Amino acid sequence: MTEFETLELDSGIRIRVAAQGAGPLVLMVHGFPESWYSWRHQIGPIAAAGYRAAAMDVRGYGGSSKPAEIEAYDLESLTSDIAAVIARLSPGAPAVLIGHDWGAPQVWHTALVHPERVRAVAGLSVPYLGAPKASFSVLIEEVFTRRGRFFYQHYFQKSPEAEQELEADPRNFLRRFCYAISGDAPAGAWPSDKGVEATLLQGLADPDPFPAWMSEADLDYYAAEFQRSGFRGPLNRYRNHDRDFAWQRRFADRRIEQPALYIGGDRDPVLSMLGRGDLLQMMQAELPDLRGAYLLPGCGHWTQQERPEAVNALLLDWLAGL
Repeated sequence: MTEFETLELDSGIRIRVAAQGAGPLVLMVHGFPESWYSWRHQIGPIAAAGYRAAAMDVRGYGGSSKPAEIEAYDLESLTSDIAAVIARLSPGAPAVLIGHDWGAPQVWHTALVHPERVRAVAGLSVPYLGAPKASFSVLIEEVFTRRGRFFYQHYFQKSPEAEQELEADPRNFLRRFCYAISGDAPAGAWPSDKGVEATLLQGLADPDPFPAWMSEADLDYYAAEFQRSGFRGPLNRYRNHDRDFAWQRRFADRRIEQPALYIGGDRDPVLSMLGRGDLLQMMQAELPDLRGAYLLPGCGHWTQQERPEAVNALLLDWLAGL
């Protein structure tokens, strides 16, 4: 049975956590546009393997606090939340962290900046490439905006326009956005020819039916969460690239020394959107104890939801070897 607890952190932020089992803490951190619920296929098996399996709502989502300020969603603040949650749920012992999408940079950097809190770290979809050489906003400008090409993270800078488009019908947004970057979508489902002034949903198909890995009940749950919380907090995460870059440069001489794991999908656009070469090879140079890097055939961006059995097998094997 999944139990829910809302933790009041010393910072005043409240974080909702869903958990099962007893044993060493394994804390899972979701991405955009998700919630603790994106780990629904992992919580039970990890708990059954002898761990306290917990999945948190990142600030801005679900049952957690939703500050309005943009700077409240910078990487420094979010990694501090994770470290504080570990301290509350596992006092005196470090935890294993697993993150997907935006949750991956959050757990990678928690391991980097708060190493005493993190026993091991796994990232899904987004690899760890070390300290950036430039703000991601600069890369977006060079690769997309300056050339008149649409890029969703540039669009997400527009407030309140971006919030209004997503909040007009959260279920419609979730169906179309999640499908377009899934492994089930055909080539071209994420339009590459949109101009810089386009909206996010322009050109995105509404699949009928949605692929089986996301049921109608699953969509109902996500939609209800965002109808309650809105999208300002989640979108504010994308409005901190320059602030994040300045913070990350403070730790440019560090490496993640803990045992690490990477799992992605070979149809995930994260691995190709910027044309940056062999990301897996680059990641291996930054993680001296990388114990596995896997690309799941036919899998898109929603790694642990699209391929739960394969992801669970890899995670449980990695956990057993720690």
